[in-house]
Amino acid sequence: MKQARSADGTSLAYETVGEGPALVLVDGAFCGRTFGPARELAERLAPRMRVTFYDRRGRGGSEDTQSYTPEREVEDLKAICRAVGGQPKVFGTSSGAALVLRAAAAGVCESEVVVFEPPFYLDGTHQPTPADFRERIAAHLEAGRRDAAVKLFLRVVGVPGFGVFMMRLFPNIWPKLRAAAHTLPYDFGVMGDTQRGEALPEEWLALLARISGRSKVLVGGKSPDWMRHTCETVAAKVSGASLGVIPGQTHTISAKALAPVLRDEFLGGAHG
Repeated sequence: MKQARSADGTSLAYETVGEGPALVLVDGAFCGRTFGPARELAERLAPRMRVTFYDRRGRGGSEDTQSYTPEREVEDLKAICRAVGGQPKVFGTSSGAALVLRAAAAGVCESEVVVFEPPFYLDGTHQPTPADFRERIAAHLEAGRRDAAVKLFLRVVGVPGFGVFMMRLFPNIWPKLRAAAHTLPYDFGVMGDTQRGEALPEEWLALLARISGRSKVLVGGKSPDWMRHTCETVAAKVSGASLGVIPGQTHTISAKALAPVLRDEFLGGAHG
């Protein structure tokens, strides 16, 4: 583990594996170096790329300097890219995809960016239940009810009640979700006002319009229609962006399915 220093002094924990062109991975909610898909994905890409993955602020080995703003997370990603050196390519998934898009709009990601399923609810094609889930999660966290906050978030994103119950039985899963619960509002902040089941807000229209350079938006072939609609909308708003579909995959995409797609995109089909 290494440490990078963000603009506000926050220490960020990161790891790097492999050799070759540089790539930075940006996680979604809860995930980091020791929990989630990044490590396996990095190891699958490592034979041909130098892959860096890190703990977003407030998670794992990274500090949590207050007060939080999305701009500070953009600065965090800038610090990681600077520590990696050169102009690394960047991949983000879920709320991490939204962070990568923000960073690209700010000129932080100077090379190619690829994102997988930014979880925006757009144009009435999907309505979150309950509609005020962000406020309820914030209230749970304010009252110290981390378990309740995690449970509500999981139900909102589609995990059935039985699935949540089973997750609470596994000591290698629930404690890590609980430990990162306080960062859920950070994910909401990164996504902005994109989860009300309405059209893209002006903030995001402006952000996407500022992105230049090569970019791609990926969606799982088995993801619901609303997610496909979101990814099509985002790709259409970014100049020169293309849309890619990964057959047989959903929002919880496997590293095995994702790695060859990223190799094709970042290395021009050069596998290894």
